[in-house]
Amino acid sequence: MDHAGGRLSPLAKQSSGKDASFRVAPHNIEAEQALLGAILINNDAYDRVSDFLKPEHFSEELHRRIFDIASQLIRAGKVATPVTLKTFLGDHDLGGITIPQYLARLAAEATAIINTEDYGRTVYDLAVRRDLILIGEDVVNGAYDAPIDFTPRDQIEEAERKLYAIAETGRYGGGFQRFSDALTSAVDMAAKAFERDGGLSGISTGMSDLDRMMGGLQASDLIIIAGRPGMGKTALATNIAFNIAKAYEFRTKPDGNLETVNGGIVGFFSLEMSSDQLATRMIAEQSGVPSYKIRRGDITENEFHRIAEGAREMQQIPFYIDHTGGISIAQLVARARRLKRQRGLDMLVVDYLQLLSGSKSKGDNRVQELTEITTGLKALAKELAVPVVALSQLSRQVESRDDKRPQLSDLRESGSIEQDADVVVFVYREEYYLKNKQPREGSEEFLTWQSEMERVHGKAEVIIGKQRHGPTGTVELAFEGEFTRFSNLAKDDHLPEHH
Repeated sequence: MDHAGGRLSPLAKQSSGKDASFRVAPHNIEAEQALLGAILINNDAYDRVSDFLKPEHFSEELHRRIFDIASQLIRAGKVATPVTLKTFLGDHDLGGITIPQYLARLAAEATAIINTEDYGRTVYDLAVRRDLILIGEDVVNGAYDAPIDFTPRDQIEEAERKLYAIAETGRYGGGFQRFSDALTSAVDMAAKAFERDGGLSGISTGMSDLDRMMGGLQASDLIIIAGRPGMGKTALATNIAFNIAKAYEFRTKPDGNLETVNGGIVGFFSLEMSSDQLATRMIAEQSGVPSYKIRRGDITENEFHRIAEGAREMQQIPFYIDHTGGISIAQLVARARRLKRQRGLDMLVVDYLQLLSGSKSKGDNRVQELTEITTGLKALAKELAVPVVALSQLSRQVESRDDKRPQLSDLRESGSIEQDADVVVFVYREEYYLKNKQPREGSEEFLTWQSEMERVHGKAEVIIGKQRHGPTGTVELAFEGEFTRFSNLAKDDHLPEHH
């Protein structure tokens, strides 16, 4: 680039004036000029950088305007040249050189289109460095002058959110991929399914009847488990999560990282129950001692040994609980990413959706807030490539129907749950409703009620109301209420298929 010719003077003066008291933010005026020049002489150059480069990535205000206007012209199907651009930029004196002259020189001294992407990446990387400097300054200033209600933990999460916002935008790896690459991924998935227990493409739930319908929990899926209070949503999610963590096996890859072979590492956001309540439930499920007895301490010596044995076994499993109440979707996303980075993550559970808050102001519509939450969870599932299981309450309209089996329309008022979810599962226990309808003892209705109770006792229906890559239908499971335990239902006419 010709530094002596004066054409750089208006820009170079602004950005290269060195003073011992401060450091100039990283930038590369020559790369910006070379890139803009290449676009002006051949608009095809724009396509090489358009998916990751934005006007704000340029350090010079004039370069931002040139790139922004050129982008708009090219996207509108017009030609961006020094002649078409000067109309929109006006005419200012840049210290002995006019804008039309500057554009003409940019085009005249442009390098070949071949280097465009490299220049674009240089401009983008320097913009990221400048953003990192700003975040660093914000962290320092925020720590010095923090408001009373802004705790250090809040500040850490805010800084993490900003860092991830930078990390997630403008990745070079986006865009189209060859179909042959997608085929390779699909065959790899089939090969892994062939090696895995039960031959599933996803992670096994530990309940073979459910796995048969769902093929396990698929990576990148948002799976909603919905039901009215008392149906056992949390119990089902806990059972599945525990089964996955218990089955965890890994191997060490050549690069030293661990790869999950079976089961998985589980993260559990328990927004409703505390971690010790959740642990009590899980110990009851494992030891076969009712949770109400554990809480009261009303146990025999034999039961205590069973609890101790169950607890010892549970200490070894990769199961992580976060029981902070009322967190926002942004905080949840930051913490899930942190867990994946620090410990690994193969499955995430959120109990439950309606207890999360959105990032928008409090006055906003609750339906919009839930839309933001479900969209955020689906995006998180794709980003981390793990199944995200989110629990959801259902509307009261279920209770007013004679047949209280939930259906997809019961989710409708919750915004985009049905739309964003890959799988929607309803938990329904007829026994729960029937128990509340007990007629007077000794009457004829009582005998009918009794036989009905025997038919539904200890049974639960898991209704798959939506599944993007599999059938819908109902799976019957056994449910032991006092241990909050779901398991395969032993059917008289159905023998196991495995010999």
